[in-house]
Amino acid sequence: MTLEDDFCDIVKKARMGRGQSVAQAATAARLRRDEWERLEHGGRSPSEDDVHAVARALDLKAEALASVSVRNWRPAASPEWVSSLVVTVRGAIGGYEVKGYVLSDPRTRRAVFIDTAYNAPAMLAELRAHNLTLAGVCLTHGHRDHADGLERIVSEWRVPVYLGHGDAPLLPWRPPAESMTAPRDRHVIAVGDLAVTCVATPGHTPGGFCYLVRAGERAVCFVGDTVFAGSVGRSNPFSLYADHVRSVRETVLRMAPATVLLPGHGPPTTVREERLHNPFG
Repeated sequence: MTLEDDFCDIVKKARMGRGQSVAQAATAARLRRDEWERLEHGGRSPSEDDVHAVARALDLKAEALASVSVRNWRPAASPEWVSSLVVTVRGAIGGYEVKGYVLSDPRTRRAVFIDTAYNAPAMLAELRAHNLTLAGVCLTHGHRDHADGLERIVSEWRVPVYLGHGDAPLLPWRPPAESMTAPRDRHVIAVGDLAVTCVATPGHTPGGFCYLVRAGERAVCFVGDTVFAGSVGRSNPFSLYADHVRSVRETVLRMAPATVLLPGHGPPTTVREERLHNPFG
């Protein structure tokens, strides 16, 4: 199992999000500039001492960064119950894998798409294969790799498209205004017997949302690029970085520990594991 981000990715996202130059970051870490550059660009593998110095300079959790970059931590596989509610659909843009999800209620066979996986045909095929009725499209954000194919989906199913306020300009194609809904934080979407709670998590984009579903004592949250296993997506623009970290620390990681997190890239994880192993947490 491969994580979405390695040490270099994490360091670059944090440094640029904080608005630090390489020289500033190196000084804060008490490293020479050329040492920092080699670490950030993969010129050498970081030691435990390097990890702690870099984490201190970037306000990251040192032990979590070490677990990802030195100790080869990987999240456990998702529990089997997730597959009774969720089908994962994979797509790719320029060789870069992206995930979308089909969430369905087993009793009523009603479903929603969480993002489009840059693969609308495969998302729609899942509806036919499982005899599902689409009730809506929930977008975690407006980037093309998560929203491409909306035109085809909406032409076949005239359903609401949920997208956070401020992200509409990011869409590669914008649905008719009557199809668009900008949810409020904690707005609930009924999908048969399931309740999908829209959770505002700005930071990766201005209007980022996660979608939380509770099924009895179990919970799953579709987190898009707000959180990856052991990392986060890049803040777009970087000025949103503080909001992004706040969304991770004060919203996502305050969910119940057993909550399964399904990101737009990389492997699934849980709140419990990210509290321990996410450097941005």
